Amino acid sequence: MLKKIFFQIHWFLGITAGLILSIMGVTGAIYSYEQPIQKWLSPDSYTVQAENRDKLTPVEVYQHFHQTTPEMKINSITIAKAPTDASSINIVKEGARKGYNMMINPYTAEILPEVKGKEFFQFIQQLHRTLTAGAVGKQITGACTLMLLIFIFSGLYLRWPKKHSFKQWFMLKPQLKGRNFLWDLHAVVGTWVVIFFLIMACSGLTWSYGWWRSGLYSVMGVEQPKEKRGEDQGKGGERRGNREAGPRGEHASGAPQQGPAGEHQRGGEGEKKGLSPEQINLALSQTWTGFNAQVGRDYSSVTINLPKKADGEVELTFMDAVPQHERARNKATFDYKTATIKKMDLYEDQKLNEKIMGSMLPVHRGSFFGPVYQFLAMLAALAMPLFFVTGWMLYLKRRKQKKLTLAARNSLTAVNIDANAKPWLIAYASQTGISEQLAWRTATSLQEALQPVNVKSVQHLTLDDLKNTTQVLFVASTYGTGEAPDLASSFAKKVLSAQVDLSHLHYAVLALGSREYPETFCSFGHRIDEWLKQNAAQQLFATIEVDNGNNQHIQAWNAALAKVTKLELQAMNIEKTFDTWTLAQRDLLNPDSLGAPAFNIELKPKHEVVWQAGDIAEIQPGNSAERIASFMQKYQIQPNTQVDSLQIPIENALWDKDLTLEVEPFANMDHLLEQLNTLPAREYSIASIPSQQVLRLVVRQQSDAQGQLGLGSGWLTHHTALNSDIALRIRTNESFHLIDDNRPVICIGNGTGLAGLMSLLHARIRLDYTQNWLIFGERQREHDFFYQSTIEAWQTTGMLQRLDLAFSRDQTEKIYVHHKLREQAQELKAWIDQGAVIYVCGSINGMASDVDQALIEILGEAAVDQLRQQGRYRRDVY
Repeated sequence: MLKKIFFQIHWFLGITAGLILSIMGVTGAIYSYEQPIQKWLSPDSYTVQAENRDKLTPVEVYQHFHQTTPEMKINSITIAKAPTDASSINIVKEGARKGYNMMINPYTAEILPEVKGKEFFQFIQQLHRTLTAGAVGKQITGACTLMLLIFIFSGLYLRWPKKHSFKQWFMLKPQLKGRNFLWDLHAVVGTWVVIFFLIMACSGLTWSYGWWRSGLYSVMGVEQPKEKRGEDQGKGGERRGNREAGPRGEHASGAPQQGPAGEHQRGGEGEKKGLSPEQINLALSQTWTGFNAQVGRDYSSVTINLPKKADGEVELTFMDAVPQHERARNKATFDYKTATIKKMDLYEDQKLNEKIMGSMLPVHRGSFFGPVYQFLAMLAALAMPLFFVTGWMLYLKRRKQKKLTLAARNSLTAVNIDANAKPWLIAYASQTGISEQLAWRTATSLQEALQPVNVKSVQHLTLDDLKNTTQVLFVASTYGTGEAPDLASSFAKKVLSAQVDLSHLHYAVLALGSREYPETFCSFGHRIDEWLKQNAAQQLFATIEVDNGNNQHIQAWNAALAKVTKLELQAMNIEKTFDTWTLAQRDLLNPDSLGAPAFNIELKPKHEVVWQAGDIAEIQPGNSAERIASFMQKYQIQPNTQVDSLQIPIENALWDKDLTLEVEPFANMDHLLEQLNTLPAREYSIASIPSQQVLRLVVRQQSDAQGQLGLGSGWLTHHTALNSDIALRIRTNESFHLIDDNRPVICIGNGTGLAGLMSLLHARIRLDYTQNWLIFGERQREHDFFYQSTIEAWQTTGMLQRLDLAFSRDQTEKIYVHHKLREQAQELKAWIDQGAVIYVCGSINGMASDVDQALIEILGEAAVDQLRQQGRYRRDVY
């Protein structure tokens, strides 16, 4: 449930905030390289021809401009040490709160050409921070940055597995197609950039919200600088007039290193404080000479702020010869009256947390961590639109699929109905959903022929429904050894035992089953047919049997229905499209067991895959190489004979064909293949959940009288090599799905039936639900306690509240799970009174029927029927 909530939040915020974040990502990537780009565009502004003389000192620069343009008010002067680097001055300019930088020739004080691209980067900056929409835009970008944090953590949670695979997490899979490729691109690239986005979001929010900035200072253990007096306070403690100010009053625009904007622009040259040009000359001269003599370290540039007060102090900032980043400034105060450095704060002496909080812009753009990280951060920012685009495409595909599904289900009202047509009632009895699927497809086929149709599960079908209709179609599965599906048990007991006049009723039955159980094949469908006949209902056509979802049998139903109704009905079938999985692991679970070998089978997908605890894995089994060779020898087929229509050798085409059938003489390989049916699929309960990144099965080897391994078990446990492909599809098993709340669950099973119970328990424990009771039976504890370490760990940690084990061969008298159930009868009643849901998985011969009888003895037949109807008694038995 939590994962569903996170998923809904993730996609909803993605389609709402994704465009804004894409804009912020692209503009941020461009803006992070503002200085290099400007230097590349304006080489004449930043570099000069080196001359064979010293650069002008700050006092000489000041004197030059005081003489040539006395109206110019200078805030600061920056001198770069490299011979070819320009110097700069920062002057007072109306509308420029931080002053205006001018690049000058360091040898002549000539003003160099204007830096190109300033207006462009100012626009990019505003687009990045406020979408050029002022205060409203700032609130939007701030909110979207908060959403980015939600994306990061929800995305990680949605991907987080219990078993970590580097390839699954970090490797793109270009062989994927369509939606699977989009999801892989979205998730894998998202994992690559998660650390970059996390740092960008956490640092970027310091300019959006005062409460975030204050909280970050507290978390980092750094004292937050006090706001300067006299400045207006905006909402959230932000300075209204300083929208670009970051922590410690940094100018977030990233002024050129050679000429950082001066912090003392008001008044310029100190004139409002009464300093004369002569005093400024003296201060600059003494400071320049004394600072260089006493600093004791190399530097790349130094900025001297013109003094405001006649207190003998001049403030300087200087950059190390190789600074950590563009804001790694050292600060000094020079007393020119005593010719000493009064105070010096070196950047390298700061603690890491102080450096981070004092350099938030470099942290945000990535330069704080070095040029390689900054480049990768820039690429990550540029990738932001990728998530917006792929997220939207995934959303639209998912929405389209939901619309198609809804349309199929609601198609009964989608067209005009023939007013003269008699209504059809279609009733289905389904255990795993196949009968329900066929009922709806039959309904859609009739509805397309303008027939009114009503579809109903037999658990909701009453005798009055049958009395009040004239045409009914039953689609009924046979479960277990000839039983009704669990939810149809009440219908079987109450309705099929009643005597009622149905002479007005015309009916047909589609019976589903498996010929692997010849004695009970389609028996529940035939039972419905017999009951209808006994009550004088009129058969439209003979009951049609469907073996394992065989499409030819389904088409026979469609054709018979079309013939009797004289309607043109569209073809219908059950699509069985198998995906390709990899057989990643195979472990023997019960060495030296008295029973047949049982294996832990682990398969990994090559695509995005989702299933729920309790679902079924359908495997397309294949023939062993020996069986194929024997068949070819029998029919004198030469190896590597080509199948013309498929352009593959016949050996490859026979891998999934039923080779036990006798075939007629064939003219070619295509003719041969036409006579061979595809091997029936095999179904296995899934023992894992998707977050474990592996689909786990428990498969026991089955053998026939000649010792030949069964198709499914042989294929998975013996014939297929590790890392080979397996054809598999997930089939939802809604009747065995986990409840979505914290009611207690009682899991009962034996042998390989533990698989279905393990998936339920994994899901419950993932949700931190602890009211779990497992009753499991096998032969010997020493050899047959499947997944013992996991189950005992759950018990030790309190995630499995009760564990009862029945190992039948560990004592003289055989003990089975139904004995344990009877021993714990009072405890069972207590759990049922608390709303517990019972899940039974395993062999229907013996275990499931014995458990059913024990429950009836303990709780009463009416109570057990009520549990079934309430969905509190669920079975996956075979």
